[in-house]
Amino acid sequence: MSSNAPHHPVRDLRFFLTVPHACSYLEDQEATTLFLDPQESHSQGVYDTLALLGFRRSGKHLYRPHCEGCSACLSVRIPVADFQPNRSQRRTARRNADLRLIERPALFNAEHYALYERYIHARHHDGDMYPPSREQYRTFLTLDEPYSRLLECRLDDRLLAVAAFDQLEHGLSAIYTFFEPALEWERRSLGTFAVLSLVQEARERGLPHVYLGYWIRECRKMAYKEAYQPLEILDGRHWRRAIRIENHFFK
Repeated sequence: MSSNAPHHPVRDLRFFLTVPHACSYLEDQEATTLFLDPQESHSQGVYDTLALLGFRRSGKHLYRPHCEGCSACLSVRIPVADFQPNRSQRRTARRNADLRLIERPALFNAEHYALYERYIHARHHDGDMYPPSREQYRTFLTLDEPYSRLLECRLDDRLLAVAAFDQLEHGLSAIYTFFEPALEWERRSLGTFAVLSLVQEARERGLPHVYLGYWIRECRKMAYKEAYQPLEILDGRHWRRAIRIENHFFK
């Protein structure tokens, strides 16, 4: 168990709560979201502290679920020092050993957007991000802050995937990954490779965790996060090691 005591004191902050809206993950459920006031500072110290409390970033917004009577969304992170890739993940790493990784600031790039557009059309044409647009992409994945980064995966000069992530004081936070849908038949598993790459980046930077966002037991789209073991789950104000038994987590 690890505490969420922040390394830097943070003054009182203002938050807003959205009106109930349709849940993106559970059918026939309503959700509410707690947002940091956009006028508040998004300094590194504020972000570091809120991330320990389960907040995520989308564009310029820091948020977390705050649903009455529901606690299905669980914040999860990988303890980098203890992570051991399984057989499938080791195969994925070998299949992608020919890729170059290039880190860039999280600024708009037309080549990145073209890949994102193909990805959304192919993989998420029925989701909240469809149809894609340049404005929607900018709002979601670009941010001119030193902690906000993009990791390109290239085969020679061809862009295959982009992983958006943030560097925190206590880890890397995976924001979103998109990749070339035409390559799915090659079994590169680029989403998995992106997470494995962030784990390796965190190791090299001496950072203890990779944050994967929210895991929901009943949501099939979240099931991939169970494959990264061990995993820690935020339980109130503490992170606890989770144990997986027959595809169910126990704290």
